[in-house]
Amino acid sequence: MQISSLSLPLLLLIFIAAAAAIWWAGIRLSETTDVLSDRFHLGEALGGTVILAIVTNLPEIAITVSAAIKGSLDLATGNILGGIALQTVVLVVLDAFGLGKKGALTFVASSMTLLLEALAVAAILTLVVVGHQLPANIAVLGISPASLMIVLVWVVSLLLVSKAGKGLPWKKVTSNQSDDAKETDNSKKPEKKKDSDQSIAKVIGLFLFCAVLTLVAGIGLEMSGEALAKQIHLDGLVFGATIMALATSLPEISTGLAAIKIGDFELAMSDILGGNAFLPVLFLLASAIAAKPSLPQAHPSDIYLTGIALLLTLIYSVGLVFRSPKQYFNMGLDSLTVLLVYLLSIGGLFLIAR
Repeated sequence: MQISSLSLPLLLLIFIAAAAAIWWAGIRLSETTDVLSDRFHLGEALGGTVILAIVTNLPEIAITVSAAIKGSLDLATGNILGGIALQTVVLVVLDAFGLGKKGALTFVASSMTLLLEALAVAAILTLVVVGHQLPANIAVLGISPASLMIVLVWVVSLLLVSKAGKGLPWKKVTSNQSDDAKETDNSKKPEKKKDSDQSIAKVIGLFLFCAVLTLVAGIGLEMSGEALAKQIHLDGLVFGATIMALATSLPEISTGLAAIKIGDFELAMSDILGGNAFLPVLFLLASAIAAKPSLPQAHPSDIYLTGIALLLTLIYSVGLVFRSPKQYFNMGLDSLTVLLVYLLSIGGLFLIAR
């Protein structure tokens, strides 16, 4: 029996149960990633960029592979690009509901490494737009030059983030900062609990269990959500870019809030930025499976959302440079700007969907 044939109440139950499972798993993933990053000396930024970012995107990986096997590259492309913009808006949620009165997220998560990650996202999203314009017939074995460049830029960005984690010639506190600002900088990260009795095998086991749970529940969330949209006759494009994108961002929201709770502000931001940089890497995988380039299959709405994601990333890049502690409606000015720009962009989606 197909999931689309289930009744509306049963679909809602599956949707809510999957969301609850993802939320629980996300909290545990954040805690275990924090431990693994510390034990293996990865650093908060690299741990968020590689471990947490990839694991929280496992549902997207599974859906992309499934769509590519079926030859539905437009579906795979839409799945990759559709959620990046809203995944960036997750930073607004973390800023508004995770920090309270501690200050703006880009202030407490002070790190030039995060700015480097944001620039990597901007470069990769630019390559997505460029690759969409290239003719499909220049691909070799289905793989286009743009897909290869995206992977290359992603790998280089990981190397740069790793190098930056060992030190950059920048000072977090200058002589011009006020005593209050210095105090905020020094106290922004509460001391982590070091659980020396917790074996690394148990941590890895819990991490892998939560990763599998995120994968299974994420697929259930997307399938039940798609069936719900059809039953209530909601436009698929708008639903996918709003409600579904928010639902599939639950792993990032839960892991981000959990990271903030334990004082890993940099890990919280790095998870989002790392995930946004990683998702376009899946174009190479989808193209290799389907033996034809995937980027030319992108719809105008996909490229539109890619441009919005690029704009939102650049706004946060500016926020990371200026590091203003001021809050408006319990969030930083950069988060407020991102929220307004995204809400306005949804209006553009309605125009594209017509």
